[in-house]
Amino acid sequence: MTNQTSSAPASASGWQYWRGLSGWNYYFLLKFGLLWTGYLNFHALDNLVFMAFLLFPIPNRNLHRLRHWLALPVGFALFWRDTWLPGPQSLVSQGSQIAGFSSDYIFDLITRFINWQMVGAAFVLLVAWLFLSQWLRVTVFVVAIMLWLNVLTLTGPVISLWPAGQNAAATVTATGGGADNTVARASTGGALVSGDIPAQDGPPTTANLNAWLSSFYASEAKRQTPLPASLPADAQPFELLVINICSLAWSDVEATGLMNHPLWSHFDIVFKNFNAGTSYSGPAAIRLLRASCGQPSHKNLYQPAGEACYLFDNLEKLGFTQHLMMDHNGLFGDFLKEVRDFGGMKAPLMNQADLPVNLLSFDGSPVYNDTAVLNRWLEQEGRDNTKSSATFFNMLPLHDGNHFPGNSKPADYKLRAQKLFDELDAFLTQIEKENRRVMVVIVPEHGAALQGDRMQVSGLRDIPSPAITHVPVGVKFVGMKAPHQGSAIEIDQPSSFLAISELVARSVDGKNFVADRVDWDALTKNLPQTAPVSENANAVVIQYQGKPYVRLSGGDWVPYPQ
Repeated sequence: MTNQTSSAPASASGWQYWRGLSGWNYYFLLKFGLLWTGYLNFHALDNLVFMAFLLFPIPNRNLHRLRHWLALPVGFALFWRDTWLPGPQSLVSQGSQIAGFSSDYIFDLITRFINWQMVGAAFVLLVAWLFLSQWLRVTVFVVAIMLWLNVLTLTGPVISLWPAGQNAAATVTATGGGADNTVARASTGGALVSGDIPAQDGPPTTANLNAWLSSFYASEAKRQTPLPASLPADAQPFELLVINICSLAWSDVEATGLMNHPLWSHFDIVFKNFNAGTSYSGPAAIRLLRASCGQPSHKNLYQPAGEACYLFDNLEKLGFTQHLMMDHNGLFGDFLKEVRDFGGMKAPLMNQADLPVNLLSFDGSPVYNDTAVLNRWLEQEGRDNTKSSATFFNMLPLHDGNHFPGNSKPADYKLRAQKLFDELDAFLTQIEKENRRVMVVIVPEHGAALQGDRMQVSGLRDIPSPAITHVPVGVKFVGMKAPHQGSAIEIDQPSSFLAISELVARSVDGKNFVADRVDWDALTKNLPQTAPVSENANAVVIQYQGKPYVRLSGGDWVPYPQ
């Protein structure tokens, strides 16, 4: 009798220690909602462990309460990790640059993270949870969903968790992913097929994607488009002008309605599927200046490269005078230093004295009027047309956060893009009238992320998404005896900087400028192809079997959310 009365209270006391998730139910329901809509890079096992920590019964009520306080920073860190937001490494590496932003620009960036529709949906979810928790043990449903997600991680989805047409942005769907219309594909419409590109066999598992990326970089390390050791005696002098525009991708051109701008009618050659390989200015400029070798990893960009890799150095050895021109001071992010140290650009910066200021940059530094900069180049280069020259011109008017003097509000992107396109159109028209022998190559650094996506808000470029790295590249030969007729030749194959180097190598003797007939097919046929691989310090985006995948901070590959 005594044993019976003593065991009953112990049993009841044991059950009461399972107190449920309480307010943490809303935390997990919010995550499930974001996962459903593709806004999370959900780590199922980590969340299950965190849930188990919250559920584990603790008899002492004070220790139970202490656990909830200790769980707050852990929950915040886990939530951050489950999002696509930049990680601590990225924030630390760019801390000095962020410190250079103006206060108005920082405030503008913060407001972009506020999605009022999502705030409203989160409030509705909160009310629904508070209402239903009066009658239902919500913890039971939350735990069941979490267990289901973990089962899907191990077995793959048997029943689709996502809305129709929505690709999951989570590790639980690592075998899925949707095609991206803006990324280069082979003409067959399926997996990339080219002798320049490693085969993409096998399912898109993390192991297979890591192996393919390694084979890509190994293959690229062997590729090169060397320029000739010397020019023939009958070589013709001309000017090469490479215009490197910050923050311009095809997606930005489409968003601003500038696809039919007269600028496009000037080009002889347009690369429709060109991949910039990065979403930041310094690495983009280095990749362009090292165009004569295959695509290196982000880490190897900051290691010495072979002498044959530096395009402008190669041209200088052939007698081209090297020039450097910018419409900004190049101090932010040590851009000018990186161009010199890692891009091999030796030429002094062209004189910027007395240039009119068109905009103020996001850090308050001047952005000079590009027409004035180009006119100064015309004046200085026009003094001697018997020598060849190669000029690298970096432009900043489209960068996020630029504003007009006297107005701290960021200037409208479309207004700035329209002005830049008008200026470039007028410049090309002018040199055409002057009949100067100029090979103009316009290569954007990266896009502006004007529209943003599920991974990044507008203007954020920590992850080099296809919409950011898929940039328009145009080539114009001015001053030809037999200029190209008709619409531009479109290069649809997946291309990158190696194709530009090859095009320059095929034109370096200048004979096309004086030829009675130019073989445009020979000039543009069989240019090197490069698979769309883009990389920043903490993020890599590749296209595998026609679908984009992303890897953050060396973790697992997941389908890029569409």
